[in-house]
Amino acid sequence: MIGSWMNWKSLMVITAVLIVSGTIVYSQYLAGKIAKEERKNVAAWVEAQRTILFSSDTVSINLATKIITENDQIPIIETTEKEIITGNFLNLDSNEVKSNPNYLTDKLKQFKRFNRTPVVSILSENPYLANKYYYGESRLLKETKLYPIIQLFVVALFIIVAILMLQTNYKSSQNQLWASLAKETAHQLGTPVSSLEGWLEILKENQGNEKIVPEIAKDVKRLQLITDRFGKIGSQPKLEKANLSEQINHILNYMKKRAGGSVNFESDTKELEDISVMISPPLFDWVMENLIRNALDAIDGKGLISIHAQLSGNEVKVDVTDNGKGISATNVKKVFKPGFTTKKRGWGLGLSLSKRIVEQYHKGKLFVRWSEPGKGTSFRIILPLPPKQMSA
Repeated sequence: MIGSWMNWKSLMVITAVLIVSGTIVYSQYLAGKIAKEERKNVAAWVEAQRTILFSSDTVSINLATKIITENDQIPIIETTEKEIITGNFLNLDSNEVKSNPNYLTDKLKQFKRFNRTPVVSILSENPYLANKYYYGESRLLKETKLYPIIQLFVVALFIIVAILMLQTNYKSSQNQLWASLAKETAHQLGTPVSSLEGWLEILKENQGNEKIVPEIAKDVKRLQLITDRFGKIGSQPKLEKANLSEQINHILNYMKKRAGGSVNFESDTKELEDISVMISPPLFDWVMENLIRNALDAIDGKGLISIHAQLSGNEVKVDVTDNGKGISATNVKKVFKPGFTTKKRGWGLGLSLSKRIVEQYHKGKLFVRWSEPGKGTSFRIILPLPPKQMSA
């Protein structure tokens, strides 16, 4: 799936580059042709001006007049042979010429940059008199040059929309995959767990099993909880009001018993003792378990894990921090991606599912607050408060 997504992305980029490159080349070709035609038109216009000045033939004058009046696109400025502006111009803003004394001078500089070689009209050979005609780009030529930029913008917009659609489709397919996997896992666990419950009842009836039955019952209950958690992935869980301080301390006490004597735990949840938050207790416990298990792996069975919870405005913040090996800057961006893990054993789903539980089901946030190799890592959970408990 990932390979297919990357192929589509690459294909769209290559297609866009080809389209834009082809358009630029063709537009330059058209612009060159238009520029040549416009120079011919300017030369014809200059010759028409000369005809009106020196010809006495009515037909020629009428034809020249027609040629002059038909040029309503190409801007022209007339100068002497010494390039002094005569004051004659065509297709320029007359009001601007009157109000701005530098307007024609500035335009002439602009025209010279566009076309350094003017069209020359010789008025007299002896003494030598001539006028030079500098001209600029017509609207058609400007639009032709601008067209590739517009097309580039349109193509870029199309690619962005297409990529966003593909990303949405990819994430949707990915979510469906994890949801289906979780539900299938819950389904597969259901049968053996039910069977274990039956065997547990048989063990209770026989003498001599008094010590092992409670321990087995705990494990069966644990399996039932895991099955219930997996069953809730992919469907909207029912949220209920729960005291977050009690919930955190409950899961912390459970994890303490399984962490070993070389791990120290610190917990500060006093600010939340009277605060209730809308959560799904089984799923929230799962998130806390995942974060604490990651912390235990990071300290490698020896170190400090602290949980700090605080009230901040209209939300609750819970930080799970360890003083373990930390996460590199490169891996910080990957920790929530499905399948990513630095452990020798593991699927790399814990943090990915935790983020989904917090952000999609509880409308909160889960992220790496800070991490530094050799010093530790801190994850932060942010949950919104119910409206009635939001502080002013």
